[in-house]
Amino acid sequence: MAQNIYDNPDFYAGYSQLPRQVRGLDGAPEWPSIRAMLPDLVGRRVVDLGCGFGWASRWMRGQGAASVLGIDLSENMIRRARADTSDPGIEYRIADIETIELPQAAFDFAYSALTFHYINDFERLVRTLHRALAPGAGMVFTIEHPIFMAAEAADWMLDDAGRKIWPVSRYSIEGERRTDWFAKGVLKYHRTIGTTLNTLIRAGFAIRAVEEFAPSAEQIEADPGLKDEVERPMMLLVSVSR
Repeated sequence: MAQNIYDNPDFYAGYSQLPRQVRGLDGAPEWPSIRAMLPDLVGRRVVDLGCGFGWASRWMRGQGAASVLGIDLSENMIRRARADTSDPGIEYRIADIETIELPQAAFDFAYSALTFHYINDFERLVRTLHRALAPGAGMVFTIEHPIFMAAEAADWMLDDAGRKIWPVSRYSIEGERRTDWFAKGVLKYHRTIGTTLNTLIRAGFAIRAVEEFAPSAEQIEADPGLKDEVERPMMLLVSVSR
């Protein structure tokens, strides 16, 4: 079972105040890049894995999706998503995507934002999703970039000239990583880019696009706090088709 850190009171209190949770999709700087990867959603049956407060689920219905199933392990997240949603075309379900079973060919599109790096058995999840997607369906997901999460207790360092550098160590040593973020001992799983992409290919997916997100100059001008994000990639965005 995946770690249910989002129902930890301290974690949930801090996480709920992030701009992407207060402002929704517009508070996520990577959203324009994600949106450019998304297919036409009109008439599609969508599954949103790690749906959180339901921001993406509601947006996809607004884009014409026939139905959206939002799945999250956290009771806190699902409770909030249900409270903020009045659309009968969206169903929210509490479930562990580490062990979830989904009906065969039940969906035309799968989406997940910053969730798969919490999953230990990524291969099982990918094969489950391949079976659950109809032929020709697609999937877009984002994860923390392997460079961002490879080192244990990684943080900015200064070189001899006083410039910020990001340490990358233990990159090829895959497996558990624990960080203190709003709560102690948040559990994630590091995989190399190669492992991530090859797992998808072995399951039968075709890679359509891969982006190592960095904010644009316009985004940095609007939010100077993003300037460090050009020094190392924080997120990996992947688009695949079945």
